[in-house]
Amino acid sequence: MKKSLLAAALLSAFAMSAHAQSSVTLYGLIDTGLVYTNNQFGHSNWQLNSSSTQNTVFGLKGSEDLGGGLHTIFKLEQGFLLNNGAQAFSGLGFGSQAWVGLQSDPYGTLTFGRQFDVMNDLVGPLTAEFNTWGGSIAAHPFENDNLAANSVVINNSVKYASPTWYGVTFETMYSFSNKAGDFANNRSYGFAVSYSQGPLNLAAGYLQFNNAGTGSGAVTTSDTSANFLAERQRVWSLGGNYTYGPATVGLVWSHSQIDNVAGVYSFGTGTYLGANDDSAGSLAGSLRLDNFEANVKYALTPAWSVSGAYTYTHGAYNGSSPGWNTAMLQTDYAISKRTDFYLEGVYQNVHGAPEGSVLSHAMLNTLSPSSTDTQVAVTVGMRHAF
Repeated sequence: MKKSLLAAALLSAFAMSAHAQSSVTLYGLIDTGLVYTNNQFGHSNWQLNSSSTQNTVFGLKGSEDLGGGLHTIFKLEQGFLLNNGAQAFSGLGFGSQAWVGLQSDPYGTLTFGRQFDVMNDLVGPLTAEFNTWGGSIAAHPFENDNLAANSVVINNSVKYASPTWYGVTFETMYSFSNKAGDFANNRSYGFAVSYSQGPLNLAAGYLQFNNAGTGSGAVTTSDTSANFLAERQRVWSLGGNYTYGPATVGLVWSHSQIDNVAGVYSFGTGTYLGANDDSAGSLAGSLRLDNFEANVKYALTPAWSVSGAYTYTHGAYNGSSPGWNTAMLQTDYAISKRTDFYLEGVYQNVHGAPEGSVLSHAMLNTLSPSSTDTQVAVTVGMRHAF
């Protein structure tokens, strides 16, 4: 009898220990709102929209303690559109993220699968468009620098993230084309570094795509991850912010070089503008874009905040010099730790673009383009995290 009780106690203790060493968590975030736009394809529009500020997702994440400071980790995440239940990344079971890897406390983390790029990881959080207090709708024109929250997801990728040493973190990644005999076609690679110490945060990064959108490589058209169809896209970015009491102020610069661009993709339209839409005008040649963003967030109370951002984007395209002014203003109120409501307005104007080209149409991220050089959108929304 005593032996049986001892065996049961040992078995129970072992089960509890095993449970403590591994975990799986179901999580998610829902963002929905009513959006008024003054011009979409020449008409004003009221619409129920999803993911105006943050991707609407659910997922599973977990870890297993292997001992000696080593862990197995994974994440499987799917984005969806709340208004109709559709997948945000069409045809993919876990389109937002799908990766597995090893995390070492002293040596860093190595992960494999479909992941966000390293520049988005480290530089993105310094921008308004990455955060809930600005969000996807306030992204830089055409989301040309991939700094908005997790809009481009990269296939076939291997990513390394260092531990934090004296406030410094480094990440690098390489994404394979997975095509025999065409190793360099539709591949991606990049690196980024950040520094965080007290109220100061700094980050810089580089990202490159080769022939994005073709085949089943790093970034494809089939899942809407490709923002540009181009021979090559290179992005440099640099930013910082400083927190003083309830206020955080940030500055971010990014430069995008897009060679032999064939088209621009808008998540809101579901079609390729320029490549397949004659009404928008076709693109050819190379496009250069410099984005200069200033942003601020101020906490009026622990529950109530106001935020704003302004971005001037200077372009160069076939002898023309288009320019974009994008401004955002938001107020947000949290009624609990997991639920908040927001009111946000975003304005964009473009000037100097070739007449009739896709560049001459204002187009806020996640929305269909305007028929003119100006677009204004106002959103009343709700977010819930679980």
